[in-house]
Amino acid sequence: MSLSKKGKLNYRCPACFSRDIDMDMFFDEQKQEYYCLRCGFTGDEKRVLEFNEQIKSKYKFLKMRVVSFNEDNEPLSMKKYEKE
Repeated sequence: MSLSKKGKLNYRCPACFSRDIDMDMFFDEQKQEYYCLRCGFTGDEKRVLEFNEQIKSKYKFLKMRVVSFNEDNEPLSMKKYEKE
């Protein structure tokens, strides 16, 4: 059985993270790639970072609150959320 080591940085698995599962990836020094023990996703650092950037768009408006829904075909009015 091969030994798993954490990489220099702990990257989240983009395949698991897209399903709201927070799973760290491991680094294989021989193949120079990251892999996930849960889902089998593999890729080099560049590929992992690209997929993670795509998934971050899911949380783009996390700290924003809708102020007004406006008329049809107009964008929502939003403001930054601040605790009162």
